Amino acid sequence: MVSREILRQLVTQQKTQIGKGGGYVERSILRHVLKAFSDNRVLILSGIRRCGKSTLLKEIMQNKSGYCYVNFEDERLLNFRAEEFEILNEVLMEVYGTPEIYFFDEIQNIDRFETFVRRLQDNGKKVVITGSNASLLSREFGSRLTGRYKLFELYPFSFAEFLRFKKIDVQEDSPYIPEMKVSLISAFSMYAGSGGMPEYVRDHDSDYIRTLYDNILYRDIIARYSIRRQRLVRELVGILSSSIALPFTYNSLKKSLGLKNAITVKEYISYLSGAFLFFELPRFDYSIKKQLGSPRKIYVIDPAFSLLTGFSLSPNKGRILENIVYIELRRRGREVYYYSKDRECDFVIKEGRWIAEAIQVCHELNDENTDREIGGLMEAMADFNLKQGVIVTSDQEDVRQSGDATILIRPAWKWLLEDGAGGQGMTC
Repeated sequence: MVSREILRQLVTQQKTQIGKGGGYVERSILRHVLKAFSDNRVLILSGIRRCGKSTLLKEIMQNKSGYCYVNFEDERLLNFRAEEFEILNEVLMEVYGTPEIYFFDEIQNIDRFETFVRRLQDNGKKVVITGSNASLLSREFGSRLTGRYKLFELYPFSFAEFLRFKKIDVQEDSPYIPEMKVSLISAFSMYAGSGGMPEYVRDHDSDYIRTLYDNILYRDIIARYSIRRQRLVRELVGILSSSIALPFTYNSLKKSLGLKNAITVKEYISYLSGAFLFFELPRFDYSIKKQLGSPRKIYVIDPAFSLLTGFSLSPNKGRILENIVYIELRRRGREVYYYSKDRECDFVIKEGRWIAEAIQVCHELNDENTDREIGGLMEAMADFNLKQGVIVTSDQEDVRQSGDATILIRPAWKWLLEDGAGGQGMTC
């Protein structure tokens, strides 16, 4: 039970804190979120801890009026119960007047929060909530708000956002940045090394990343799901982190961990994915049964986590680059698979019922790998009747023709700055 007076103090203090404002790096997804205010659907901003969700809320507030705000991560709300939402609402009206927009940060911490959100929505209020765990979209939440909410996934800084944060002015007519005295190639190298977690990009404090990782592992996974075998989770994370961009099966991981069945492995990976730490990529097949039975690939949310002991993306620059491209595709809201038959293509993009794009990634095209990389891309293009494919490299640019097929070879720093507007959200 949380007293009315404590709630009043908390709301008042948080109002003062968010009112301080500050200089924010505009996130590319902002315009899509603002556009979604045109109706009364609940807006959900979901993503890994510390990727900038709270800051994005403040950016939204700068464009709105008549709102109120509560951050449920405050330790004073540890004993808050669903029955107390009405008291909280009364306090919010005392402090803010009569709000029309409700901003709730990390509200997933409160059991049965979705009932209160539904009531606010039924009363014509706009509700915007954030969450750092995919359990935010629990079965209960979905059943109460089916078709009445729009989901946006926020990721660490994109390369374009990284440049804005670093105050690097991109010149359209030159790959060089006068004020930084570095090329975009060098800027991308910085991005690949540091990743896009805002506070780490700012401070480069490896202890911060370790603490964040521990918080995610213990708060969002071990504690949330009451996992007793903590060592097993850490061992699984170590295996996955050394397998970035490589295929795996639940059975192979089961054997590596010394388990009797693969169900536990599948559950643990789903928890890691729910916390936005790792992502599984399925192999494309028109047969759902074959797709489910095929090996998957694993990717990590951000290169910054490679700093952790035993948590390395490996020195293979090609796999680091592939990981960056995969996260960017997710950021753009694409439906992604990998292709594998006689040869392999890193990514194929599905639009509707059909594969619309094929993308291959390699650090550098050279005499040793050109046949393999182009061959895998061409096989996917032929299979899906595509006339054009893309190979993303670190710093090569070219156009190659093979019959009536065109292969665009694009440097990563240029490809990442194309179509970088962020995801448009998903209606659920």
